[in-house]
Amino acid sequence: MSRDSPAGRPVVRPTACGPPVEGSPPGSIVEAHTARLSRDGPYRDPSAPERAKARAAVRLLLDRPDDRAAVDAAFGALGYPASAGTDPATGRPYRMFAMSPTEEPAWGLLLVDRSAPPSVVVEVPHPGFDTNTDKLGVAVHRLVPGAVLLVAGAHRAAQGGAADVAHNSGSMFHTLATAFAGRGLPQVQLHGFADRNLPEAQVVVSTGAGAPGRLARDLASGLEAGTGLVVRRAWDQRCGRLEGAGNEQGKAAAAVGAQFIHLELGWVIRRDPRQRAAVARALGRLLTA
Repeated sequence: MSRDSPAGRPVVRPTACGPPVEGSPPGSIVEAHTARLSRDGPYRDPSAPERAKARAAVRLLLDRPDDRAAVDAAFGALGYPASAGTDPATGRPYRMFAMSPTEEPAWGLLLVDRSAPPSVVVEVPHPGFDTNTDKLGVAVHRLVPGAVLLVAGAHRAAQGGAADVAHNSGSMFHTLATAFAGRGLPQVQLHGFADRNLPEAQVVVSTGAGAPGRLARDLASGLEAGTGLVVRRAWDQRCGRLEGAGNEQGKAAAAVGAQFIHLELGWVIRRDPRQRAAVARALGRLLTA
């Protein structure tokens, strides 16, 4: 999963360093968040009490989604400002909890589609490094009612690599992801690879440390049929580092029997808006089926 190209980086620039403006288009917020990430940016892991508060916040979000004051207070206690609005691309209501990526602790953002009960967690662990995975995450989120989008808050190289949340079980990203997994929500985690690392395929579908289940097999088949791309199944063919076997969220999901998909996408896909849209549509159909 190497950095592949500087091209295609988000061009949305923030006008302030504060929390998102109430009612702002969520896609613009995510792009602005990604545009501000830096290898030299801040990051720290949460303390044990902070991790406990995060798990409690997820429980509230799932059990009492309409208790806006309680949910906002729970995430606010962690330093997540809340915002809400209607996504102009879908006409559906959303709720967002987003931290500044230029100030510690830099724990990222959580975007919740409020039109249906939470159904799946779409994860972007390496924004600004796996180029355009944030844009793909937003596109998938828009196509799946009840989707939760979880985006890391720092460049994966920040703080000597401590911000590489896919390989850091002490991160806030991991804490939130595993809290959702513990309640049975499937996870689809988006990654990118340089085309030279696997020139014979454009997509790798893996289940990380877990055994392949129906969702993984359906995603692989659906992506092939829906996009015409060459898809590698990590449980059938060796894919080296692209298999995601060391992914911490995948390990945690396997431990509780939750579904976890580690999806690697080549640069040839991520650089092309039409290819990204085709992949998003295929994922959207599969995740709402």
